[in-house]
Amino acid sequence: MGVRGLQGFVARVCPDACKTVDLREMAEKHRIDHPDSPPVIVVDAMSCVRRWYTPESWVCGGQWREYLAILEDFINAFIAAGIKLVFYFDGVVEEKKREEWIKRRMKNTEEIATLFRFIKTHRKQPGREMFVLPSALPTFTRFALKSLGQKTVCTLQEADFEVAAYGLQHNCIGILGQDSDYLIYNTCPYFSIENLHLDRLVTVMYSREVLCHVLGISSTHLPLFACLLGNDVVPESLLEGFWHKCLTTSPHRNNSYNRRTNILLSVANYISKIPCSYNSLKHLEEMLPLGSDKSLLYRGVNSYLLPGQQSPWIPPNVINCQMSSLQQQSALCQDKEIFQLAKEQHIQSENYSIFNILSNGEIECSNSLEDDYDTEIPGQALIYRPARQHIYSILLESGKGGAYPLVKEWFVYFGNPLKQPELIQPVRPSVTGGTPNLKTLWLAKGPDVEKQRYSTFLACFYLQDEMEELQALEAPVAGFCCLLAYLMMQVSSLSLEDLNAFLALILCLKGKSAAQLTGLQVHYCTKCCTQHCEDHYFIKPAWQSFSKRIKEIKPKQEVLKQLVCRCTYRDC
Repeated sequence: MGVRGLQGFVARVCPDACKTVDLREMAEKHRIDHPDSPPVIVVDAMSCVRRWYTPESWVCGGQWREYLAILEDFINAFIAAGIKLVFYFDGVVEEKKREEWIKRRMKNTEEIATLFRFIKTHRKQPGREMFVLPSALPTFTRFALKSLGQKTVCTLQEADFEVAAYGLQHNCIGILGQDSDYLIYNTCPYFSIENLHLDRLVTVMYSREVLCHVLGISSTHLPLFACLLGNDVVPESLLEGFWHKCLTTSPHRNNSYNRRTNILLSVANYISKIPCSYNSLKHLEEMLPLGSDKSLLYRGVNSYLLPGQQSPWIPPNVINCQMSSLQQQSALCQDKEIFQLAKEQHIQSENYSIFNILSNGEIECSNSLEDDYDTEIPGQALIYRPARQHIYSILLESGKGGAYPLVKEWFVYFGNPLKQPELIQPVRPSVTGGTPNLKTLWLAKGPDVEKQRYSTFLACFYLQDEMEELQALEAPVAGFCCLLAYLMMQVSSLSLEDLNAFLALILCLKGKSAAQLTGLQVHYCTKCCTQHCEDHYFIKPAWQSFSKRIKEIKPKQEVLKQLVCRCTYRDC
């Protein structure tokens, strides 16, 4: 989240801290100074996804090839300059950020409700000012970047901490993102993704030194400065009284500035006058209304210390809690080999949420583009819960008496207030011969094991009886049919017209380039094409543009439709 208002403060009050830089020139200077190490920029990918996803018809989603082309152009611009990119993604929601995560989800829910009201009223694509990220786009982006040969890292803790640590430890030329916390960490330079001109590789570099000069403090003060303004550790609600005291005693108060700007200047003035010591920090903790948790400031300052760094605010014999907290976790999975493999796959962005389930039995899912007032189609969180329950049972082997540990789900859907996690019971899928354990599924080899993996996968979606027919299909088509069959089983309101639209989409658009798909236009928009991309109005342009192709795919479409109908026991 960063420090609220700090990024804007730098732009308005510290323009000299915003220096335009040429990344090509910086890369060349790095090569001269460090001939044995290539220039590297570490990318805070979560800050960049909105910049990358630019299709005009964004509300319907599904522009996968266009999105891949955008990512490829982005990567190639840096490759041409000899710059290597390393992409970092959030891999966990830390407990200290859960409250903030919930607030953001509630805000997103309101934004999505406004979006659907607009669509119902105007039956057209909303403008970019109403933009909401398509569901699971950050997750898909990880796999897209990996498919393009990029190093992609999924974090085990707060992403900005790991990004700052990587940038410092690997002598990167900078961090590319849009998070004011990178002004607080003592790490490599911080570049703006919002101000990046990709064609020239020119952007804005934010200077910590100039910021400190304007504030009248040193870089040592920055972590405490961030905490006293409110961040992920110290809530703003506890600081109002302290801010009032700073405002009334500060000589820097300026009526031409807004209140937040004056707060930033006043807090900086206050801490510039106290000694940089642990005793000063303890005095502040006693002065602030921190309730029973008097260590908030201490933990907040400590959270900005990267590996190997020390601070006068923190006793030198204290181990950085960011790293030690991970080592003290008590994992649900007691098999060290499986746990380590899951951890490595998580870091390398090769799986999604599996490590979090194996480590602490917790999983979250953000907002989807769903109409809360549509009573015919339940939320995706509920549609896919039976499949998740099967997956949980495979991941978390049952103990004595066949009991599984409960899984804590934080899933956003209509009617869930997110006051606490839902406790979900794993359910064993119906697999012939019994469900194999993770060691068999992940580590064993041979044709019999391959068959076991496939049958276990199908059983998670109640499709184990159709294994032979599904195996005969190409893997992407088989996967798509599994998804369709499962949806048709779980959502009774989906019709054969919806099924035909889905099948036409995958078969008709196969082999088309990003440029061809970009040219497709949505004639008008309905809530159905937004919520599940299933409405025939959404695919109408594809039918018109590829009418010859439709005739070619009609027989295969019919075969797949019959297969899906057999899986779901529906009459086609």
